[in-house]
Amino acid sequence: MLTVTPMVRFPAGLVAVLLLLLFASAARADLITALPTDWFNRAPTPERIKQVCAAGDSTGWQPVSAHLYQGSLQAYELRQEAAAEQWYLLARWCEILGQSRHTLGQQWLAALSKAGGIHAGIDQRALHAWPDEPLASLLNAETLGWLLQNQAFSAVFFDLLAPTDCLPQAMTILQTLREADPRRFETYAQLALALALVYDAPPPPYWPHAQVSAAALPRRLPSPLEAFGFFVKLDQAGSGLHKLTTISAGELKFMVDLAAPFSELVWAQKSVRFSLVDLVKSYDSVRYRTDRIEERKYAWPGTSYALDEIRSEGGICVDQAYFATQSGKARGVPTLLFSGAGVDGRHAWFGYLGAGQKWIMDGGRYADQRYVTGEAHDPQSWGQLSDHELGFLSEGFRRLPPYRQSRQHQLFAELYLRLGKKPAAAAAARKAVQFERRNFDGWQLLLAAHVGALPAVREPLLREAAQALQRYPDLNAWFVRELAASLRARGETSVATFEERNLVRRGEQGGRSDLGVDQAVAQLAAAKPEARISTYLLVLKKYGVGSGIDFYDRVTRPLVNQLVSEKKLGEARQVVTQTRGAFNPTAASQFDLELKDLAATVR
Repeated sequence: MLTVTPMVRFPAGLVAVLLLLLFASAARADLITALPTDWFNRAPTPERIKQVCAAGDSTGWQPVSAHLYQGSLQAYELRQEAAAEQWYLLARWCEILGQSRHTLGQQWLAALSKAGGIHAGIDQRALHAWPDEPLASLLNAETLGWLLQNQAFSAVFFDLLAPTDCLPQAMTILQTLREADPRRFETYAQLALALALVYDAPPPPYWPHAQVSAAALPRRLPSPLEAFGFFVKLDQAGSGLHKLTTISAGELKFMVDLAAPFSELVWAQKSVRFSLVDLVKSYDSVRYRTDRIEERKYAWPGTSYALDEIRSEGGICVDQAYFATQSGKARGVPTLLFSGAGVDGRHAWFGYLGAGQKWIMDGGRYADQRYVTGEAHDPQSWGQLSDHELGFLSEGFRRLPPYRQSRQHQLFAELYLRLGKKPAAAAAARKAVQFERRNFDGWQLLLAAHVGALPAVREPLLREAAQALQRYPDLNAWFVRELAASLRARGETSVATFEERNLVRRGEQGGRSDLGVDQAVAQLAAAKPEARISTYLLVLKKYGVGSGIDFYDRVTRPLVNQLVSEKKLGEARQVVTQTRGAFNPTAASQFDLELKDLAATVR
């Protein structure tokens, strides 16, 4: 399930950089002389970019960044949006190039900790030992010049960059790949970027799934250079199912997250020969082991998790999904392993980038079980990624001119907001959502520019944003809940409740019973201890029907465990009994067996 964070990612340290504009100094005066203000009315030329590099080396990257941000705003206010965006991207590069590697490492650890992404594979001691040198010191002059001059690469880079990306490691990977073969790097720049953003941190121990031991599947990424060479060789030989130079890093990142070693990937290239149209058949090419389900052996029982052994031994759904995803990656296809909760049990399936660069999201997903939105790992952050979020991406509108124009205005809405210029930020954000109504960040910025405004101003904006994104339940739900909170805060309780119920109803009609479960979780968390049982029975009746084991996982089991820990066994038994009566799960199904286990725990 997608968790939408109510914030927009701004450039780290931007406020400090922009404050430099307020303080004149001799160095800054020299900088303004070196980089004249009349430059910014047109896009930066290669010669001017060289002068920016020279100024960064001599004066420092942060003052240069400050001046370029000012120049980009100048171009934007003259309605030279294309030129403004290019100067803005140069300013972003200068800002991060001047930041300390040590500081960036600490910021990354803090962001990772906040996201719950710290694990034993991350060498925190080594990060603390990083030197207090600028990020630019990791790049040679040729790589630095290429990055600053390649506007298309920079646009994708900053679109994808997130706080959970380790910039020093990503820059080191880019430098290594370009230094090895500059021509090949330029041809496969998007592939190089995908590797830099995925291989900047080791994967967690629960990736790609937790139902196999570390001994059978070591969970180690290969070296970036080896992975780059593997995919380039595949593409140049014409052996892949996609032409990799036509795919953006935003989708290639789902191809480079290799869990299987190269020897197994080569085996898959020779032995799993489905066409792109028939790639879904790779899932069922692994025989399903009903005996393991009957014996409740959900973890892989063997000592090796090699692809050929999975196919020869057979497996359960998660093994089928793993086999399909790794076989697809071996042939140059971005793939995802999904897991989700259905009526009577949990299931795993896979998605892949199909013909025409359209995502196929239901390889092995059984419609009769009505699985709610699946969850998958985003290899860039190793956090959770909803398949509906990927579906949002796969519509392809981000490749079209209206989105690029929307993105330009979004960038300057961010910049104005950081400078405290709310009216200008609101105007830019409004242009962003006019060019592309699906620009979720644009809507968030528009609301951020109206923080502190009267409900009569903010609530219509929330309704407008919810309407614009009504086809995307998770995104729509974020704005509806913000609207309900605003209504409730000013005493409009019945209207707020109506909005929430309407949200759940639309979710159920669209197969998103998890939205109702979200409401159940929230209501139970807010209930007083003496009202927990009555509240549970209420949400069971309102939101339980159709939600199956998802409701059990997120509402029933946590409540029963809490009651048992408090030695309130009578209440715990009542919850189990009422739950079984409400759902009446299929005999011997996973849901039925787990309810029996829970009842035994209570006894």
